[in-house]
Amino acid sequence: MNETGLSYIDLFAGAGGLSEGFIQSGYQPIAHVEMNEYAAKTIETRIAYYHLKEKGQLDSYYQYEKGLITREELLKLIPEQELKTVINKEMSEATIKSIFETIDTIKLEKGIEQVDVIIGGPPCQAYSLVGRAQSSHMLIPMEDDPRNELYKMYVQFLKKYKPRMFVFENVAGIKTARGGQAFKNLQMYMKRVGYELDYHELNAKDFGVLQSRKRVIIVGWLKGTGYEYPTFEIIESKAKVWDLLEDLAPLTPGIGADKYHVSDMRKVKKYAKENGIRQKEDVLTAHIARPHTAQDIEIYKRVIDLWFNNEQHERLKYDDLPEELKTHKNRTSFVDRFKVVEGDMDYCHTILAHLSKDGHYFIHPAIEQHRSITVREAARLQSFPDSYYFEGPRTSQFVQVGNAVPPMMAKQIAEKIKVQLTKK
Repeated sequence: MNETGLSYIDLFAGAGGLSEGFIQSGYQPIAHVEMNEYAAKTIETRIAYYHLKEKGQLDSYYQYEKGLITREELLKLIPEQELKTVINKEMSEATIKSIFETIDTIKLEKGIEQVDVIIGGPPCQAYSLVGRAQSSHMLIPMEDDPRNELYKMYVQFLKKYKPRMFVFENVAGIKTARGGQAFKNLQMYMKRVGYELDYHELNAKDFGVLQSRKRVIIVGWLKGTGYEYPTFEIIESKAKVWDLLEDLAPLTPGIGADKYHVSDMRKVKKYAKENGIRQKEDVLTAHIARPHTAQDIEIYKRVIDLWFNNEQHERLKYDDLPEELKTHKNRTSFVDRFKVVEGDMDYCHTILAHLSKDGHYFIHPAIEQHRSITVREAARLQSFPDSYYFEGPRTSQFVQVGNAVPPMMAKQIAEKIKVQLTKK
């Protein structure tokens, strides 16, 4: 797994999308720190995948995906030294010392002296433009949200481990949160502990991902090292969103094909093959359609029909529905609460964790399926490989996928940083 000799620590790791890109680029993970139990388990399972792949024993992993062995039986095959790199704890002043102690032990056991990179970003809800717009409905106003201060935990890791470079990722809203003061404070703290930095708002679609997903990416480097913010060339995939969906088993609401296995790779589009999203031996999991009411299904059909039978790709406005299909009293805001995934376009709209609530904003483009997308389809749109197994109930799986950094984007960031870190 460590082809470059480079190592990293992943903070606020989520389901490991950012980490996946760095592993694919040849880096060795020292630790993943994640407070959510299911997301932490997802990372453990991914560690199992890579360990068994390296040993030529992926059959055991496939058995787990098919439900033929338990998770306990799977993890017994993985060295404790590898599993302990997943630290399932919330980061706070009360826990940070014990997290440091665990990481120090891992470094000692693996003979790692220098942490090359620290990656990650605190939960984005506190900075999300959508979340802040809804703050009046929340028990804790956004300006008082304790998650606003989590960047200080990140900076404490910079101060202790002095990585040569770091990657800090978050939503675009971080630049304007608290009138922009939070972002200024973040940069000030980072510079104070010895780093130069730069930031840009990057879009996943410019990295070949079939999704428009804007994120602020801060890259920092130790003062005096001469490193700099990477230059990224725009990648045009020449693919359509359909290319990630068409080979999957067609489903209708409430129906699943969880262990569906594509044996005929001719059905898999070039884009999915070339970007490692689909391999012949992969066992497909989490491809189960959630149930929908007859009313939702009727609305979904109208949404799909309006999009594909109109040259301007018209979106359905909620107030234009027949009265018998309207259930919401609010007719003035969120009028586009029903939205189809843009199957015939170069990229779709942003995959969100809100998928865990309902699928109205992510309707599958096939009218005969008249349903919202599955976890697997959302994962593909995020560029996760089909071999990536998401732990926990479906609600948690949607949150994990929706909050993740697309691995394809993460890999290219990792590659550009690697060029600088490995120069003689």
